[in-house]
Amino acid sequence: MSSGKVKAGQLWSKNKDELTKQLGELKTELGQLRIQKIVSSGTKLTKIHDLRKSIARVLTIINAKQRAQLRLFYKNKKYLPLDLRAKQTRAIRRRLSPEDAARTLEKTKKRQTHFPQRKFAVKA
Repeated sequence: MSSGKVKAGQLWSKNKDELTKQLGELKTELGQLRIQKIVSSGTKLTKIHDLRKSIARVLTIINAKQRAQLRLFYKNKKYLPLDLRAKQTRAIRRRLSPEDAARTLEKTKKRQTHFPQRKFAVKA
């Protein structure tokens, strides 16, 4: 079985099959330690803590890799799933897009051409 903590940096280089295999090993080891804890306590508690954190690290990296793959898949698609979209406040999401905000109405264009900003000459 694995010994102690798992480093997140080493997990990034592994593929999904290796990660799921390691996850299974960590879970079985955790189950065995829980059984041993009932018989005799002591250093088992810190080992259980480390194992739980290692399992969390592996799951986090599996999830992050999956999300990265999904981002690549949806990169040039018209729509993006809600959970992959940029997390923003409701106000920002409802705000006009920069293109819409920059647009000027026909009436405004006519007013600007017919009544431009007056130019004044200043005497020196």
